[in-house]
Amino acid sequence: MSKDLYPLKFKPILKEKIWGGSKLNTFLHKDSDSNQVGESWEISDVEGDFSIVAKGDLQGKTLRSLIEQYQSELVGKSIYEHFQNKFPLLIKFIDAKENLSVQLHPDDVLAKKRHNSFGKTEMWYIMQADEGCGIIVGFKDGVSVEDYENSLKNNSIEDLLNFEEVNPGDTFFIKPGLIHAIGKGVVLAEIQQTSDITYRVYDYNRTDDEGNSRQLHTEEAKEAIDFEANDEYKIDYTSKENNKTSLVENQYFKTKQIKLSQELTLDYSSTDSFVIYMNIEGDTKVSTERGDEVLKAGETLLIPACIDEVKITSNNSTLLEVTI
Repeated sequence: MSKDLYPLKFKPILKEKIWGGSKLNTFLHKDSDSNQVGESWEISDVEGDFSIVAKGDLQGKTLRSLIEQYQSELVGKSIYEHFQNKFPLLIKFIDAKENLSVQLHPDDVLAKKRHNSFGKTEMWYIMQADEGCGIIVGFKDGVSVEDYENSLKNNSIEDLLNFEEVNPGDTFFIKPGLIHAIGKGVVLAEIQQTSDITYRVYDYNRTDDEGNSRQLHTEEAKEAIDFEANDEYKIDYTSKENNKTSLVENQYFKTKQIKLSQELTLDYSSTDSFVIYMNIEGDTKVSTERGDEVLKAGETLLIPACIDEVKITSNNSTLLEVTI
């Protein structure tokens, strides 16, 4: 194992959005004076937005440069063989003061064909929601392609969309092609493939300060959209204290919830993957043979694949554990 590697915190990349608010500052203690911060990119390998190590001997180095230097020691042997010097996941916290646009994402095949990119499979874990607030996931039952096309002409697509009121802990799997939108008043954690490709189909007729509407991608979306209404997007689970609870598992990532009230030792010696901890609530101490960290709510930590054992300790916290 390389003696240089240790649990890595990165500097959050804060993104101002037309729909963003101030909860990432007040609720998750991000360092910004803006009241329109919509996203905090916690771990990113998106071109132009490479995460930078925040502290320790590797401070100032980018995630991309670390992968190039440490390869499988950082990400895992099979992951490095498949993705080479690209990190496969993008990790975010999102605050929607206003509704996000109604949108969807292409799958790997279409994204490769059109954009030479990965597709975008993602999941949401609700951290906070104002009373009565929620998200859009999928169409109502019985919506056809013709219904959808007519709604675009008549500016009535909102009538076709399925709204779900949400509460903290609710978890949703957003597969490619599923139409969706985060609603106002919701803060969530997002885990996704490394891709920034979005097809926006409706934006509530909003304009910017100069009166310009945001770009829509209605034609691009037609081939990508999934019109089959289903209820498979919401994850049904029961939390287990001081243990792992599986939330979402697919070929792109595995996410588990850990509700913690004591010390827990986790053995990753048979896991050929990096580990990411997203701290949802409370304070958590993370201890390894290569160093310790304290994670506060809204902080994220990358455990290199070469670290086999981690001890996590808390009186009352919730983590999301993400691996591949």
